[in-house]
Amino acid sequence: MTNLWSINGRFLTQALTGVQRHADEVVRALDAMVSSGHPAVAGLTFELLVPQGDVRDLNLKSIALRRVAGPGGHAWEQGVLPRHVKGGLLSLGNTGPVTVRRHIVCIHDVNVRLHPESYSASFRLLYRNLLPALGRTARQITTVSNFSASQLANFKVAPSSKITVVPNGYEHAMRWKPAHSEKTKAVAGRSTIVLLGSLAPHKNTGLILRLAPQLAAKGLKLAVVGGSDPSIFTSIGANPDAPNIHWLGRVSDEALAALLQDCLCLAFPSLTEGFGLPPLEAMALGCPVVVSNAGSLPEVCGDAALYAGPQSPNEWLKILTALEASPGQQQDLSTRGSVRSRAFSWQTAAEIYAGLMRKTDSHQ
Repeated sequence: MTNLWSINGRFLTQALTGVQRHADEVVRALDAMVSSGHPAVAGLTFELLVPQGDVRDLNLKSIALRRVAGPGGHAWEQGVLPRHVKGGLLSLGNTGPVTVRRHIVCIHDVNVRLHPESYSASFRLLYRNLLPALGRTARQITTVSNFSASQLANFKVAPSSKITVVPNGYEHAMRWKPAHSEKTKAVAGRSTIVLLGSLAPHKNTGLILRLAPQLAAKGLKLAVVGGSDPSIFTSIGANPDAPNIHWLGRVSDEALAALLQDCLCLAFPSLTEGFGLPPLEAMALGCPVVVSNAGSLPEVCGDAALYAGPQSPNEWLKILTALEASPGQQQDLSTRGSVRSRAFSWQTAAEIYAGLMRKTDSHQ
């Protein structure tokens, strides 16, 4: 006997951020497990349900993709998708239909509650109502860190007994083939600090940008990678025009990998994170990381990073300039980070999800 699990494929229509990366890689890992006959998925069958239109191609070998016509976005997810679910449903991208009960939902964080200033009013209203509804109706809730699990319980999105932690993995970064673009090559070097992430206030990018004059005096420059969706994130204000700040916008995974392997460090000063995938990717690639001591970041980075308070610019300046002056510390962080990253695996994440599916099926 096999049990069918549909996968909510709405994430394949969305821009690729940490949430969508989690969904992409878990589905890829499940597909590989099915293809290899892994015992964790014995008796389980999968289908990926996606809206009509353009979607990312995951190059799956064993999980069938089925297109489901209808309006897109939340209307598709809430109104159309439930009618096509024949067994259980796995939703990996924060949201899912509230009417499906045999349902596992990954809610990555409660940043909307912790830092509402980073989000539009409509986005805040939606998530403040939808996430607790899913916490009530879904059979299982997952999240990506112990920190997020505690916050989901604190804000009464779901009880602790219903939450399972399924961390992100590192293996996708090993598939990237480092190759500079013209933009990244022009700014790369051991005097370059990489800032990676959106300009949402909770990412706290402004703390580092405001240090630009002091960093310039030490011969250091900033390469800012990423973008911001104005429909979700509010702005941190006018972009500084200091000559040592280089705005790269979005770059390919290959160019990012090359930049991370050819820089001083990644600086990640977030006020909070549900997981913090960019530091894990940087560590996997051997890039030293300096992160804030907030949210899930100490949980993810362990002893493989340098830490500074997210409200302490002088602490960041001291750490970054000392790191530039110490090649030995740079090499130590590179080695520690590479080892630390291997503790996080998409294969393990997929195995946990398969176990939750079995648990859910046993309590039908």
